[in-house]
Amino acid sequence: MTRFPFSPAALALAAMLAGCTLMPAYQRPAAPVPAAFAGASGAEAAGGAQASTPVAEIGWRDVFTDPSLQRVIDMALANNRDLRVAILNIEKARAQYRVQDAALFPTVKASGSESASRTPADLSSTGQPLVSHTYSATLGFSAYELDLFGRVRSLNEQALEEYFSTAEARRSSQISLIAEIATAYLTLAADQDLLRLAQDTLASQSDTYRLNQRSYELGTASRLTLRQSQTSVDSARVDVERYTAQVAQDRNALVLLVGAGVPDELLPRSLPDTAAANASVLATIPAGLPSDLLQRRPDILQAEHDLKAANANIGAARAAFFPTISLTATAGSSSASLSGLFKGGSGIWNFGPQITLPIFDGGANRANLDIARTSRDISLAQYEKAIQTAFREVSDALAQRGTLGRQLEAQQSLVDATADSYQLATARFRRGVDSYLNVLDAQRSLYTAQQNLINTRLSRFTNLATFYKTLGGGWVETTNTSVAPATAPLATHS
Repeated sequence: MTRFPFSPAALALAAMLAGCTLMPAYQRPAAPVPAAFAGASGAEAAGGAQASTPVAEIGWRDVFTDPSLQRVIDMALANNRDLRVAILNIEKARAQYRVQDAALFPTVKASGSESASRTPADLSSTGQPLVSHTYSATLGFSAYELDLFGRVRSLNEQALEEYFSTAEARRSSQISLIAEIATAYLTLAADQDLLRLAQDTLASQSDTYRLNQRSYELGTASRLTLRQSQTSVDSARVDVERYTAQVAQDRNALVLLVGAGVPDELLPRSLPDTAAANASVLATIPAGLPSDLLQRRPDILQAEHDLKAANANIGAARAAFFPTISLTATAGSSSASLSGLFKGGSGIWNFGPQITLPIFDGGANRANLDIARTSRDISLAQYEKAIQTAFREVSDALAQRGTLGRQLEAQQSLVDATADSYQLATARFRRGVDSYLNVLDAQRSLYTAQQNLINTRLSRFTNLATFYKTLGGGWVETTNTSVAPATAPLATHS
């Protein structure tokens, strides 16, 4: 009777050992940040802690509520090439994981062969040339590693975490893209306002120049007044051309982000200048707590998956110090004739276990383990840096959000005051009380204040878009709609 090479006890021991692994147990490191965001007011901190809807569950459509902006974002999600690369990287990582996962199982192959040989007459027992044939058909596997110390499973875990990391990178790309689209869209709207302001200023200063020119021709105005008026016209002309180019560049930047042409009817015409209109473009979202940030910022989650992958690689490096057992086995039939290949008594089998024990490798295994541990430490530092960066970005956005409302109020008051000052200076000049220089100074102050008001409005909008990005929320398509919906659309081209 043929005895099987391994006893049942040996096989049971191998099966038991196959369940062990030398991979270190993973524990999430403590977050190296305070328990509350810097720059958050007490009301914001309390509101964030008690928010009924987690930021990660607020859909981006509930944050960016303007219908035209939503359509532009939809176009970008379908056409942006960077996002497409991120999605394809997920498919690549998934395929790489499947390749590594397949190493847990033997690769079974079927084969069939025929061999023929001729024996010359002087070597043949019959004294005649002899031609013999051998036919065989087998099914088996070769060099299948019994994962006794978890080397293959550690590599499999590493590949899985790398796949998860790639998926989080895609989420990060999508969130960043949505925020960048919103920022580019709003920047275009602001530059449209600045262009319109420059055009209005040019028209007004041109009218003033013509009046001063007529007065100069009549001898009631000096040449200095005429030249001062000319400087205002030329300055406005420069701004018109500059903002015309800037608007064109803004459109080009938006088209690049979208990855396709944007219809004119979807392009913004101006920024809203009322509270109700502000709410129709972007909704305010709660800050939440730093501990929540660890669960929703995709770049933090990506860094943590990288850390887990590096941790799993240590298990594979440790397993290299221990024996490796591989199996090769085949079973089938063999016959001298093709017709007898599958007849009784033609069965064959082969079983060849092999054990490999590292004796001397010149320190390669120790060096590989040091590399794995150092890589884990690097990933840990990168994970902590990702947390600190996220904390800083949210804190900066909160600090800006806390002051932008007051900045906007003060800037509007400044515009009103400089407009009144300009009207008074113009009236005094017409009555001959003041020189035209005072009118020129008042006009420049008003123009600068109006420009700053537009830029402050833009800062308020971009702060909300940046806040959305830094919180890592709202990347899903449709979610809980606890955030106030739109009340009026952003002004767009008709």
